[in-house]
Amino acid sequence: MIVPHMSTLTSRADTGFAYSRDFFENLVDTALAHAKKLGATDAGAEASEGCGLTVSVRKGELENVERNRDKSLGVTVYVGHRRGNASTSDFSEAAIRQTVQAAYDIARFTAEDPMGGLPDEADIATEHPELDLFHPWAIDSEGAAKLALACEAAAFATDKRIANSEGAGVSAQQSHFFSAHTHGFRGGYASSRHSISVAPIAGKGDDMQRDAWYSSMRSADELASPEAVGRYAAERALSRLKARKIKTTECPVLFESPLAAGLLGALVQATSGGALYRRSSFLLDSLGKPVLPGHIDVLEDPFAPRGKGSAPFDDEGVVTHRRKVVDGGRLEGYFLSTYSARKLGMKTTGNAGGSHNLTLSSRLTQPDDDLQAMLRKLGTGLFVIELMGQGVNYVTGDYSRGASGFWVENGEIAFPVQEITIAGNLKDMLLGIQAVGADAYNYGAKTTGSILVDRMKVAGA
Repeated sequence: MIVPHMSTLTSRADTGFAYSRDFFENLVDTALAHAKKLGATDAGAEASEGCGLTVSVRKGELENVERNRDKSLGVTVYVGHRRGNASTSDFSEAAIRQTVQAAYDIARFTAEDPMGGLPDEADIATEHPELDLFHPWAIDSEGAAKLALACEAAAFATDKRIANSEGAGVSAQQSHFFSAHTHGFRGGYASSRHSISVAPIAGKGDDMQRDAWYSSMRSADELASPEAVGRYAAERALSRLKARKIKTTECPVLFESPLAAGLLGALVQATSGGALYRRSSFLLDSLGKPVLPGHIDVLEDPFAPRGKGSAPFDDEGVVTHRRKVVDGGRLEGYFLSTYSARKLGMKTTGNAGGSHNLTLSSRLTQPDDDLQAMLRKLGTGLFVIELMGQGVNYVTGDYSRGASGFWVENGEIAFPVQEITIAGNLKDMLLGIQAVGADAYNYGAKTTGSILVDRMKVAGA
């Protein structure tokens, strides 16, 4: 199914956009024509617009109402193997000519890069599936404030020990773009992203704990209720009261599903083209080799309807593919743009701009492997629900981060813990995944259940 022009889908008044798809097409075509007139070998351009509403409240009072609207035209010009880029937020003809001229001038004087250039024509996406990504939310500031207040009120009502709050918020965002280049690509689409969030504080004095929760979806009708978000955030904060330190030890570690997505993110980082051609990855030359245990698969699906990482083509207009990135623990593919693929002597994987809807799963996971079951698999060890700091070295794989969560004994939570550090090496951690829970959680464009790692160092008191 081919995506129809936005002008045939809905009027600009219905979408909240100031510019139509047809206007953007004309803008881009004008820029490309001027680049060719100046003598560019190749050129690409993208016009985009975004708008939205964000409302925040705190302790039952309205704090901020923000409306955002931005627009941009970005132009890339190639003179042989020299590349120049410039952008503007002014859509007048004079500004377009000046922007193209600026990109052209940069290209003329920059260094040659034989790997630079537009994607090969054979890799260009020609069919653009409809992925149901655009669901504008017709909510005003008063309605958004009402939802945010209900979310925070639900947190306060959960328990009298919820005595403070960092606030609650509601956001409704939408955007659209059109992109084209001289190797034949033409395409664009509209998308939306909406959310409800809250961060309550439990306890008082020296025993205060904060936690947060949110719901984020393409369509507002799929968001969790503000009451459910508020109650769950409060329960999380309450569960952390009377936290203590533990003695330094080595033990298995269970990562809560939202944090487990970070381990999947580390795999993506280490197998992305930029890190690979710079030789700055702990997973160099790993294609076809085990990077995860044999029971683990990682699927990439750019075509999931309403998916947060869904896209019919990547940032270069290259066709995207549904594929198994990891099959039975073995790495079957990298994440490559056109440039990084050329640097490595390989073909682009359609990942300019990042990965698309990754799902990590285990062939050992059973439908009833919920969090309680995963705690039983953990036995005695650490259940982590928050990570702090950026102590990850993607060159060596060394991993050391501040953490808090719960100490678990005999499969049952014994007490909350804080002010600890967990450490290991990502290569060992990935290969040491013993189990993946059925409690799958979508964090951005990544989905996984809780992940049990066989052994890590835990530094405490």
